[in-house]
Amino acid sequence: MTPTAPATRTTIFKAGLSAGWPICLGYVPIGMAFGVLAQKAGLTPLHIGLMSILVFAGSSQFIAVSMLSAGASAPAIIATTFVVNLRHVLMSSALAVYLRAAHRGLLALFAYGVTDESFAVNLPRLRSGAWRLPQALVVNHSANLTWFVSTVAGGLGGRFIPEGALGIDYALIAMFICLLIYQLRKRIHLLTAMMAGLTAVALALVIPGNSYIVIASVAAATAGVAIHRRWPGGISGDG
Repeated sequence: MTPTAPATRTTIFKAGLSAGWPICLGYVPIGMAFGVLAQKAGLTPLHIGLMSILVFAGSSQFIAVSMLSAGASAPAIIATTFVVNLRHVLMSSALAVYLRAAHRGLLALFAYGVTDESFAVNLPRLRSGAWRLPQALVVNHSANLTWFVSTVAGGLGGRFIPEGALGIDYALIAMFICLLIYQLRKRIHLLTAMMAGLTAVALALVIPGNSYIVIASVAAATAGVAIHRRWPGGISGDG
């Protein structure tokens, strides 16, 4: 081991934490909110902790707990969360382009930690060429640890915390809005986001459940690609 190795590890760790701390900060209230809801649905802190480790997907965990509270069957919960998590296939495909030379073991560890938030933080940095797998791993797993601790803490204190206290139920929405804003680098990105939002609102009025979110996302992304190909130097330019 060279004398510079510890310094290199320290630099990598600091870079990863510097990029990932907003995710960790956002995960604290969201994780606690999930823990509160899960506790009220009948899960113990042990169950909550295991779910956060084995699943580690906030939206799916919220959906699963809601379905448990409603008395849904295990096959229905598994099928629903599977469909919701299919977006990870697309996210992993986008990230894999920049990680072709990575060791398979490290790649598997990285894949485990991919979430919407870590994807939004890591992708533009990997695309710039100034980001490597070690920094991305720090982002993923600092967020993972924060999520685990926060959900268990929410489960432990759930009996003392009302479900809607201090706007805690809005934390997840607020974090996604923040992540979206950081991704709006060109006019085409803004246009696609607007199309997705408007389509989702319109479909929500006529389609029951939450499937309108997936439909609106796919429709807007498809329209965005079509517009970008039709006018690559026009509306898709920098804003």
